[in-house]
Amino acid sequence: MQVTEATVNQGYKGYNNYGPWLRKKYNGQRVFKVIVDGGFTCPNRDGSKGYGGCTYCNVDSFTPSVSRQNPSLREQVIQGMERARKGNKADKFIIYFQPNTNTYAPAHYLKMLYDEALSVSPQDVVGLSVGTRPDCIDAEKIALLESYTDRFDVDLEMGMESIYNDTLAQINRGCTHDDLLNALKLTENSKLDVCVHTIFGFPWETQEMMLRYADEINRHTQIKFVKFHHLHIVEGSVMGVKYKRNPFKLFTLDEYANFLCELLPLVRPDVVIQRLFGISDWELLIAPNWGLKKSEIQYYIDQKIESRGVVQGSALV
Repeated sequence: MQVTEATVNQGYKGYNNYGPWLRKKYNGQRVFKVIVDGGFTCPNRDGSKGYGGCTYCNVDSFTPSVSRQNPSLREQVIQGMERARKGNKADKFIIYFQPNTNTYAPAHYLKMLYDEALSVSPQDVVGLSVGTRPDCIDAEKIALLESYTDRFDVDLEMGMESIYNDTLAQINRGCTHDDLLNALKLTENSKLDVCVHTIFGFPWETQEMMLRYADEINRHTQIKFVKFHHLHIVEGSVMGVKYKRNPFKLFTLDEYANFLCELLPLVRPDVVIQRLFGISDWELLIAPNWGLKKSEIQYYIDQKIESRGVVQGSALV
């Protein structure tokens, strides 16, 4: 398969793409997320709801190495901003609490961490993004996050992963889809920008089952952003051990691109697509190894979407 390098996020592309959305919102400025590790764990890791975490997860696979070196929050923000300025000519930043469950602590402790990270260079920060689980959200934490909305755009990112409780049980999620519905109920009429994260490709879910994720996203109007990931298998995960013993079917790049072409027309056109696929560090990735860099995968998928004339939300008209 031959693809060429391309600059991504330069146009509409048939879907409501996060890159152009950011540039329009912030008047052409280049806005980048700075990932910070607040030192959290998860309730299905520490014994509260289980051990071992989600079976697909190795936190190191999606956490920048600088964050894994355990510098202070302030150092993480400073270093992340410096990298983004030098490597991407960034103008403004969103502070992104990503690894593990970033609301899994009392509200007063969360406030201390969020305040510290946001205080580093407030004139250059436009947003706060907090990744978490829906069962670690309550009214007090919603109120805390909303307290920042007078100064920053605040993005609450929750892992939906699957809409099926059987899948959530099989991956040791430790929560149910009802937990997500309850969290979404708390965000009705909120100033927060809600993002949900999904994973496609669990081998027991059919394409028809996965396409139904769109219906669930569409019916919750408070969902403003989505992140779509394909299932990838990484070292250090329970699923990685199982895959090595007995490999199972995963998406090829062409299959995944074609799946997205079926999914996107079913998704409300106002939903902003933050991500179409997931990536892992090469040294941790077991499968599927598509043999391409991130920009090449993005280009391949965008070309497939364009060639098939896909338009987000077109099936809903």
